[in-house]
Amino acid sequence: MAQAVLVDLIHGCSAACTGASLLEESAPDPHVFLLCGKRYKENNGFSDAFLSSCRNAQVLDSDSTAACLYRFKQTVDELDLSSVTVLTTSWGREVLGLYQELLFTAVYSFEYKVKPVENHTCPSCRGSAHTDSPGERVSEDVSAFLQQLPALKGEITVLKSALIPDCFGHGFSTRTGGVSYIPTLSSMNMFCSSKRRDPVAVVTENRRRLALHAGFHPQPLRLVKVNHASDVWVLGKAEPESYDALVTNQTGIILAAPGADCMPILFADPVSKVIGAAHAGWKGTLMGVAMATVDAMVTGFGCRVSDIVVAVGPSVGPCCFILDREQALNFTSIHPDCVPDPESAKPHVDIRLANRVLLQNGGILPEHIHDHTVTSWPSVTPCTSCHPESFFSHVRDGTNFGSQVGFLWIKEQ
Repeated sequence: MAQAVLVDLIHGCSAACTGASLLEESAPDPHVFLLCGKRYKENNGFSDAFLSSCRNAQVLDSDSTAACLYRFKQTVDELDLSSVTVLTTSWGREVLGLYQELLFTAVYSFEYKVKPVENHTCPSCRGSAHTDSPGERVSEDVSAFLQQLPALKGEITVLKSALIPDCFGHGFSTRTGGVSYIPTLSSMNMFCSSKRRDPVAVVTENRRRLALHAGFHPQPLRLVKVNHASDVWVLGKAEPESYDALVTNQTGIILAAPGADCMPILFADPVSKVIGAAHAGWKGTLMGVAMATVDAMVTGFGCRVSDIVVAVGPSVGPCCFILDREQALNFTSIHPDCVPDPESAKPHVDIRLANRVLLQNGGILPEHIHDHTVTSWPSVTPCTSCHPESFFSHVRDGTNFGSQVGFLWIKEQ
């Protein structure tokens, strides 16, 4: 199986010292990368015989280690590789492990070949021991590098509902203006998963850029821990292991719910100054996550249902969303129009209509819901699957999909 081999010359020794043992331990004809950085290359040059023995050797000689490893990751992704062998020292193992946590995910398999210093023969391997902790330095290096990357697919765009008053800050992100480069995740992916190739540092940079644009920097997003159910966390109480909605009356806290076909739904009570954010997929819709959020605002903070306004964010429409017939027919008990073709083996389902019906049945005023049925204001609920240039979509893109977010906060008086 093809693999990538990373020779760490920044924290290790010369390629001449390590080349022979590396090739003995690697798969035949691996893709070899020499991590040297600009300083090492200028000081040492590349007369090593090792270079000529590796037909696929590439030199990583950018100004910073973060830039080198980001370039390495991009090439690995282009080659569709996931197995990485790293030849380094014990110090290099510690430092590169920190970069790995920030710039890679569990999709990639790293194996470190650590050579004892006493077995090395070149002077750089016998250098003095390192005693400082590299954690903060690594984080700063990665952050500084990512912040200077250009935005992809255009500028940041945020959808806003005319229904939510100015005493709140809010919005629904789109897919433009971030730095994620994986095609189905580019560019403003807002969610990091161990099953995808977009790492935590890149998603963090996307969130930072959104925060600057939307006006809540430097406060971080408080994102729901999706379980596709109806549990609600009232901030101030013990945090559950998972939940699909949050509510609070605290300022300085940015509530956020992801969505990529599933609905990010924002709730605001301008009278009691209470907010909520929920993630509602088809399972959460059937389990009543929207009204569970309203109920938490009422019981937790004394809100009146008639005061609460609701904005439903970008989500898959009935034009593109189908379910197995047995699952789809569960929505007819909410309203027959939720399943326009019930006789089909794979009926279409309108989960947005289902949430409107459930909210109205629970006491939310019809005019207090901004969704796809409202045409008098600019839309905040376009179909994610129909607009690939603007939104991520699980239905359209498959399992390696990106995510938007709906976000909301209470402004300081």
